[in-house]
Amino acid sequence: MTLRLHDTRTQDLRDFVPLDPENVTMYVCGPTVQSGPHIGHVRAALSFDLLRRWLEHRHGRVTFVRNVTDIDDKVLQNATDVEPWWALAYRIEQEFTAAYAGIGILPPTYEPRATASIPQMQELIELLIERGHAYPAPDGSGDVYFDVRSWSEYGALTHQSIDAMEAAEDADPRGKRNPQDFALWKGAKSDEPADATWASPWGPGRPGWHIECSAMAKRYLGAEFDIHGGGLDLRFPHHENELAQSTAAGDAFARHWVHNGLVTVNGQKMSKSLGNFTLAADVLAERDPLVVRYALAAAHYRSSLDLTESSWDEADAALGRVGTFIARVRRSLTGAPDESRIGEIPDDFAAAMDDDLGVPQAIAVLHETVRRGNTAIDDGDDDTAWGAFVQVDAMLRLLGFDELMSTGGDLAEHRTLDALVQEMITQRAQARADKDWAAADRIRDAIAAAGITLEDSPAGTHWSI
Repeated sequence: MTLRLHDTRTQDLRDFVPLDPENVTMYVCGPTVQSGPHIGHVRAALSFDLLRRWLEHRHGRVTFVRNVTDIDDKVLQNATDVEPWWALAYRIEQEFTAAYAGIGILPPTYEPRATASIPQMQELIELLIERGHAYPAPDGSGDVYFDVRSWSEYGALTHQSIDAMEAAEDADPRGKRNPQDFALWKGAKSDEPADATWASPWGPGRPGWHIECSAMAKRYLGAEFDIHGGGLDLRFPHHENELAQSTAAGDAFARHWVHNGLVTVNGQKMSKSLGNFTLAADVLAERDPLVVRYALAAAHYRSSLDLTESSWDEADAALGRVGTFIARVRRSLTGAPDESRIGEIPDDFAAAMDDDLGVPQAIAVLHETVRRGNTAIDDGDDDTAWGAFVQVDAMLRLLGFDELMSTGGDLAEHRTLDALVQEMITQRAQARADKDWAAADRIRDAIAAAGITLEDSPAGTHWSI
């Protein structure tokens, strides 16, 4: 079958045909690192992790780029004298990395920071000025704007007319020709840090939000690439503006636009501005990461996800059923599965994933396979039971639940082990803080002797078997 994905621009399901069948290229808008991630950010990242894993299964290789917006109005606003903007951005970036890794989201192929691509942004702005699609503000502020009325296709992504759009609020309107014109470059302001500005042909300043992604996508993936992804809330103005400025500069840009639905609370979008968000760190501190991953993946990626306490309980119970089957196979069956079937997935699972990444339907196939396997064990049909086990193993890995297999299916046992190892990690950290290196080494050696590997990173210490 051919993978079909919903394209925001064409507003329908389209066959996905990559530029290079052996290397899919995908750019996803990453976080603006002004404050820690809420669970909606993690759901968005998970949506594209699931898509990436399926594309890798279908095509073998995916070059996946997810940027970090580390210079922005909100980053500057949240900085303090004690923690300057660049330090805040780095700390929050690590929090996002930890949250993503916490539920098994694969790291991107490249994760560029906006501040590392300023020259590419300026080149793109200069080209837009040359082509008559951008202009420096006549008031000498150093601002540069994209002229939306110069580009007849403006509004093509969200199917809006310019007159129906709200005014862009990302820069001082004094120098604008049209209220909807948006900032490509923002002139330096006296109340902003001097180290948050870069020299440019239009005066010192910093990039606008939208130009960052256009420049980084081209730098890492080329003038044309397969998929541009992000949250539903980014369609306008962010992605509309990216599409306009890139195509106005002569680039084909993204062939396919994919947007994930939002996490809601009582029907309202979860957001920092509304104050109704749940921090990812709080969720992960209270619940098993696999349960969090399952609950966030259980709804179709394009639909809204309204999280309640029952969402976590249902995910826990569902994973428990799968885990019980895995443990039962390993406890009850002798021999081993047919090696020629390793990696086999049911046709219904593949069909669901190929139908606009139908993860809920694919999970239903997973559970049906578990039921079939349990029935086979009850009937003494080892061949069928092993076949079901092989398929469950393959489906879990494609959905990112590898850890359920490595723990033998026993989540409760894994949680107990995690509690013990985390206590030893805490003791080791305290010993290192006290400069008691001998004690720290003894704890590390005891952990290693149990077959456990520790990985220290700026985001904390993680363990694996």
